[in-house]
Amino acid sequence: MSRAAQETAHTPRRSKITPERVQEFYTAVLDMLRESGYEALTMEGVAARTRCGKSTLYRQWGSKPELVVAALHGTRRKLLSTIDTGTLAGDLREAARVIATSSRRDTPLMHALGHAALQSPELLCAMREALILPELASIEVMLHRGAERGEIPEDCPAAEFVSVQLMGVMRARPMLEGAFADEEYLTRFVEHSLFPALGLDATTS
Repeated sequence: MSRAAQETAHTPRRSKITPERVQEFYTAVLDMLRESGYEALTMEGVAARTRCGKSTLYRQWGSKPELVVAALHGTRRKLLSTIDTGTLAGDLREAARVIATSSRRDTPLMHALGHAALQSPELLCAMREALILPELASIEVMLHRGAERGEIPEDCPAAEFVSVQLMGVMRARPMLEGAFADEEYLTRFVEHSLFPALGLDATTS
């Protein structure tokens, strides 16, 4: 799909709905996905939640998949992009704290979309762009700064796995242990799993 086509699919077709109202629709869609999953989400349900006519949703977005993709793109954020404590150890600890604050919202959303995304390349792409890739890029920046400061070797073999591990453990813990990855858990994971692999001292601030 061309960039122009993607932009058309990710934005409302008409401009009669205010940006504030559009965000209300997006918030409702994501909340309902967290609550009941992708299969249970319907345009009728979104219309009822947002107190609008079903025809309005179809006129603006056309279908449920298009609305979900638009909601993901329309609520994209970069939680980790502002982190810069001056040390890689400090950055990773802060990343653990920030990821933990979003765990209860992002983890259910990723689980809700997981199966459906495997059936829809466009939905998978939107989920990755909205929830995953911005954070992976931010972690890579932290590692690059750490290598420039000499905290880890430029060719540190463990570096390429840090972002996958950090984001992966957030999603895996609810399935394996029935609990979200909170700040205390993620901090311990960073200090006792990532630090040793990177050659960092856990006592470093």
